Amino acid sequence: MATRNYSKKREAILQKIRSTTRHPTAEWVYHELKGEIPDLSLATVYRNIRLFKEDGEIVSVGTVDGQERFDGTVDPHGHFVCTDCSAVIDFAGDPEHTEVRDQLKEQGFLVNRVDLTAYGICSTCSGAPDGEPINNTQK
Repeated sequence: MATRNYSKKREAILQKIRSTTRHPTAEWVYHELKGEIPDLSLATVYRNIRLFKEDGEIVSVGTVDGQERFDGTVDPHGHFVCTDCSAVIDFAGDPEHTEVRDQLKEQGFLVNRVDLTAYGICSTCSGAPDGEPINNTQK
């Protein structure tokens, strides 16, 4: 990780991303901080997010509804993306994705990293009570 000069804005951006489980966009971070940091620009948010990704401080979850989403939890874990409401939700499981790694190794691939993202309908959108399996044919 490169040594960077301390910046109150940089620290506030990183803490805002780390303090939420919503997997925010850069625009969400900007709007959340603009009230307390009036001279914050969207360009500053994007520039610092790029640095955080380079330094391994945050990870990109990917693009959801045309906007890149970020995660302040960098430990290996999976994501579920709701195709109805665009929620991005962390889920536990095998954090190293051992089964996937093993299958790829058996096929001769050298695996550096595995990111697991599942897509479907979340329990809120499906109307399923928490903890109950979701029937994918319901909406």
